[in-house]
Amino acid sequence: MAAPVLIIEASPTLRHALQRLLKQRGYPVTSVANYEAGLQLVRNPTLLKDYAALVLGYPLHAPAIADELLGVLRESQDSELAVLVLAHGTEPHTFDWVARRARSALLAWDEYTHCVDCLRKLLGGAPATNAITPPEDTRVLFVDDSVTVRAAYTRLLTSHGYEVASAANATEAMAKAREGNFDIAIVDYFMPGGNGDALCRQLLNDPATADITAAVITGAYLDQVIKDSLEAGATECMFKNEPTELFLARVAAMSRSIRARKSIEHERRRLAGILSSVGDGVYGVDRDGLITFINPAARAILGLDADASVIGESAHRFFHHTNEDGRPNPPETCFLQQAYGAGDELQAWESVFWHASGKVVPVECTVYPLIIDGKLEGSVVAFRDITERRLLEKELMWQANHDTLTHLHNRYYFENQLNYEVSRLRRSDETSALLYIDLDRFKYINDTAGHAAGDQLLMEIAAQLQTRLRSSDLLARLGGDEFAVILRNIEPAAAMTAAEHFREVLEHYDFVHGARTYKVYGSIGVALIAKTTTSPGEALANADIACHIAKNRGRNQVHLYEPESDAKVAMTLELGWSARLQEALKNDRFVLNYQPIVPALAPAGGNMAIAHYEVLVRYVDARDEVVYPCAFLPTAERFGIMPQVDRWVLTRAIEKLAALQAAGRDVTFTINISGQTLDADQLIPHVKRMLQEHVVDPRALIFEITETSAIANIDAAKRLISDLRGLGCRFALDDFGSGFSSFQHLKHLPVDFVKIDGQFVRGMLEDSADRAIVASINEIAHSFGKQTVAEYVESREILELLVSYGVDYVQGYYISRPQSEVLFPAPLAPARLGGA
Repeated sequence: MAAPVLIIEASPTLRHALQRLLKQRGYPVTSVANYEAGLQLVRNPTLLKDYAALVLGYPLHAPAIADELLGVLRESQDSELAVLVLAHGTEPHTFDWVARRARSALLAWDEYTHCVDCLRKLLGGAPATNAITPPEDTRVLFVDDSVTVRAAYTRLLTSHGYEVASAANATEAMAKAREGNFDIAIVDYFMPGGNGDALCRQLLNDPATADITAAVITGAYLDQVIKDSLEAGATECMFKNEPTELFLARVAAMSRSIRARKSIEHERRRLAGILSSVGDGVYGVDRDGLITFINPAARAILGLDADASVIGESAHRFFHHTNEDGRPNPPETCFLQQAYGAGDELQAWESVFWHASGKVVPVECTVYPLIIDGKLEGSVVAFRDITERRLLEKELMWQANHDTLTHLHNRYYFENQLNYEVSRLRRSDETSALLYIDLDRFKYINDTAGHAAGDQLLMEIAAQLQTRLRSSDLLARLGGDEFAVILRNIEPAAAMTAAEHFREVLEHYDFVHGARTYKVYGSIGVALIAKTTTSPGEALANADIACHIAKNRGRNQVHLYEPESDAKVAMTLELGWSARLQEALKNDRFVLNYQPIVPALAPAGGNMAIAHYEVLVRYVDARDEVVYPCAFLPTAERFGIMPQVDRWVLTRAIEKLAALQAAGRDVTFTINISGQTLDADQLIPHVKRMLQEHVVDPRALIFEITETSAIANIDAAKRLISDLRGLGCRFALDDFGSGFSSFQHLKHLPVDFVKIDGQFVRGMLEDSADRAIVASINEIAHSFGKQTVAEYVESREILELLVSYGVDYVQGYYISRPQSEVLFPAPLAPARLGGA
């Protein structure tokens, strides 16, 4: 049975991955989820003796208690316990800790799959990475053709603690030297069959005996004898007639030198073992950039055989001579080469190295200057292959800019491109056009044939529309059954012709589903974009209005927006919604719904101590029909009404929360805040007043802002978060991952929760990229100390995947649809209760 292993790792995701790996390899595993508990266990020798090995997760920004735990392990020096440190970074003090403690090794988390091999080395019969047997007592080979002399010196050296063997001539001496493990050879100079200086040369030139320290002993004090001996490689020339104390002092000096050399070699081998166990590639260079050492991981990343000779080669010439695009990267402008000579320190520098096969390897490098005795001797470079990370970043960027259903560009990307086009035309006399396409019979097909048919229709329509695009045009899905096209540099008449072609594509297209064939038509609004267009919003609004007019004229029409004739229609459409929203605010025509947010892993006993709900707003129209936010919030945003809507929701939510708390219900509400409200100065005073008036615990309020609005108003977001957290409220960052730049801002936004964008959660079962993105976002959030919430959990299989990744909370139709009232007891994740 494999040796029992103790894991101390704070991240649930990383701990789960490590447990699964070790258990698959047959190791009995016990896990500790925090450093406090780990420290108590390590301080208790009785408990610790049950384990043969300890695997310690060491984060990039380690808390003080993690360093305290390392200190206890080093001070205890329990040689029976093997320790493997899994670090998120290659910081000098972690190298130093492993270097100073026996039976220890360091491995980067990126290479955690190699931990089984590391543990096997640490626990097996072969010496562990840094466990080298210290030098044994000095062994001496004494060579003299006189039996009497050999016997006398053997007794003398043995009596002073040396292990001694003797030989009568050079041939016998060489045979014994090759078989034994001698430290010193003391050779008589004058011997039949070959003098001592010749034997010294033989010992020095034979690889099997080259490490033996040779000394000559003679009864004749002759300058030539001394000269010949020293030139032959002897470190001492001793005399048979000198006092015994002097002879022993010379041998002791050689022995001390040998012990020092062995200690250095022992340390070198230990450090080389540590270097070999590191998952990152590591190499050293002198100030000229010539390689002085390289570890196995670096060889593997660069495709170099273990016996490939690279020491003394130029690192620049060997693997960073060319840029990623194939352009030469000359030494005089190469950033790494310049860092070697100047002693610059580089952190997380991204570059490319070249594999021995000729392929490019994207890498992240950290360069440390190597300073010995105050003098720059070169640099040590740690690097890792970031090919997979680049692919993930590319996939994240694609996801951020594309619609996952149709694979067309999404609204986020479209609005950025529209903004660019409007800005470009302000400096040009060209004209472009914006087409707003709305399918006329989509709702009927979606309702009668089902959502799957609706999705299939949208994918096929996207493919049909692409057949009419020029290379310079941009087609995007704005959402639902709405598409948009930017026609760059086109005359008005040509724009109308192009719009007609798109309409004809839809008119002539037959959608077949099951045994039925459906006709699909489209209404298309056209708006021209020119130097006089004031904003992207104006262009989009004009195209939207033109599309409404096309629909009102009988559908399957194309209409060009004319400011003079269409302005009144536009005003009527927009003001109609605006007036209805103002009336809803005045007459309480809004209502609240509540959707549960539950732990991914149900608590013991089956009940939640605290019920957690997201508060959602609905509008009830004059016919008492419920209107969902997607229909009225865009108008509220366009007319600047969102701060009033947010204030209405906040007021009613706090009133509801106060009533529930007064009834003894322990409830937490998550309330959405729009991008416009981030800048509203009245929000903070209103929240303070409501909390005081209704005596509500501020920790029961979690304010939720979307990633895109937070990043677009980063300073306002930071200020609002800081002020409300000062009152005791908490924050969640919604739709995380939908705007790729959020990764760099996450550490600067002091939120408590990260809500993973539902588009990735929804596609987890079919798309490995979505699974990788969800797992990565979860790990990134946990590394910053944030809890995670997964939205759009619509099936048991998705829930079980999220649980396996270590996601903290889940929300979606599989758990519960939004309800008009708060439910008690709160629902639990069905998969954890055995339900379906």
